[in-house]
Amino acid sequence: MTEEILNNGFDKVNKPNHYCGQYGLESIDIIRNFAGGPKEVRGFYWGNVIKYLCRYQKKNGLEDLNKAKKYLDWLIADLKREDLEKTAIVKQE
Repeated sequence: MTEEILNNGFDKVNKPNHYCGQYGLESIDIIRNFAGGPKEVRGFYWGNVIKYLCRYQKKNGLEDLNKAKKYLDWLIADLKREDLEKTAIVKQE
């Protein structure tokens, strides 16, 4: 088991227990559902990348870099998905 995994099965980077509700619903799912749209969700991802990169040296080190990477991966995946959707629409026209 890596040091990121907590005793209760939660992972500080991929499934932090302080962001999960009583029934397992994660706050990121609420943000994605209610943020207003893809642009707002991407802004959230981008802001968190910046936050974790700026604080890693003074707070949680590698853990914060892994969190920044996770948000960056989500941002990249969203942008790739958008590009694929645009390509599909262009091909259908």
